[in-house]
Amino acid sequence: MYRKFKNKITVALAAVGPGLFLIGYNIGTGSITTMAKTGAEHGMSLFWALVLSCVFTYILMVAYGKTTIVTGKTALNNIKTEFKNGWVIAIYILIALIIGELLALIGVMGIVAELTQEAIRLLTGGVTVNTFWIISFYAILLIILLWYGNYQAFEKVLTFFVILMGISFVVVFVMIKPDLSAIAKGLIPGIPDIPGAYGLVAAIAGTTCSAAVFIMRSTVVAEKGWKIDDLKTEKRDSLTSAGVMLLLSGIIMAVAAGTLNIMGLKLENTVELIHLFEPIGGRMAAFILILGIVGAGLSTIFPIVLIAPWLISDYAGKPRNIRSIQSRILILIGMVFAFGSVILEQRPPTLMVFSQAFQACILPAVAIPVYFLMNRTSLMNQNKAKLGENIRVIAAIVFSLITTYYAIIEFF
Repeated sequence: MYRKFKNKITVALAAVGPGLFLIGYNIGTGSITTMAKTGAEHGMSLFWALVLSCVFTYILMVAYGKTTIVTGKTALNNIKTEFKNGWVIAIYILIALIIGELLALIGVMGIVAELTQEAIRLLTGGVTVNTFWIISFYAILLIILLWYGNYQAFEKVLTFFVILMGISFVVVFVMIKPDLSAIAKGLIPGIPDIPGAYGLVAAIAGTTCSAAVFIMRSTVVAEKGWKIDDLKTEKRDSLTSAGVMLLLSGIIMAVAAGTLNIMGLKLENTVELIHLFEPIGGRMAAFILILGIVGAGLSTIFPIVLIAPWLISDYAGKPRNIRSIQSRILILIGMVFAFGSVILEQRPPTLMVFSQAFQACILPAVAIPVYFLMNRTSLMNQNKAKLGENIRVIAAIVFSLITTYYAIIEFF
């Protein structure tokens, strides 16, 4: 009985494998911080931006997945080979994504370090450890795991804490009994005339409808080995991924609206995240949140530091080998950026939101090429995009240009 149940679960997970991978990649420290800060400062008034981001995430995931399945080539490789001077676009995307992920790494590690610092303070009754030493510990641990360790075993432990945190968010969501009319009003597009609001809209798009997600989507679909007959499975997988992203991110935003917003907190400091579980109360609730966010952060750092070797392999059309000398050098360079929050004056939550808004600026460079790829007869043959697909992708391109504009307004 147990074996049959386990086999069914295994089959189900295999069917939505890439989607689950991207959920784990996307719902991390950046997403939690962005949604929490949005809910704290604006309640549910920017919920529409999250819904649109998830809708267009689904559209672009399907587009990139289909293009990869039909051509058998990954995203950067297709862009490089199918456009005149396509290597310029591919190199731009590669460099921009790496910069965006390194900025995210600074914010993620800063938040992880400050929450760990707070956990140590709570456990020891007031002892404070400098974040430099905390980051050093995590950096060494992650490098050892990437070099020699079994990351799968480490990931299982982190996943447990993230699931525990996710369940706790659902519990708090039920406890605060959010006003459904406020959520419904949040579906009406509008941006408060308050400094930072445009940046948060861009950050919501950057953390959900992330350019890196679609490039990574192409890679994991290729590794899955899906063929033309799997196009329906690919769509279902994309829908699962985007739907779960919307559900989890929406719950986090609503919890922040029902706790931080009511308390008058704007999430300027990392430790203010602990108040998200205020309705549960107690030291145990604080530890659950800390362990969950630290787990989400550490598990997110792996794909962040691996994105440079992965993208370079994608561009070159070569198999990924994280144990090569080139990959290990790139990983070490990436880890150096983990110490950025120690040097910079900005608080980690601010750095995190900035990095997500920066991601929105990269989206048009990824959304526009796939439109031309999916309409190229010589490439797609009878699987060339139909009218409905084109309208959806064009809408995604318009959305990417608008959110890029919002990010630029906020930056300058």
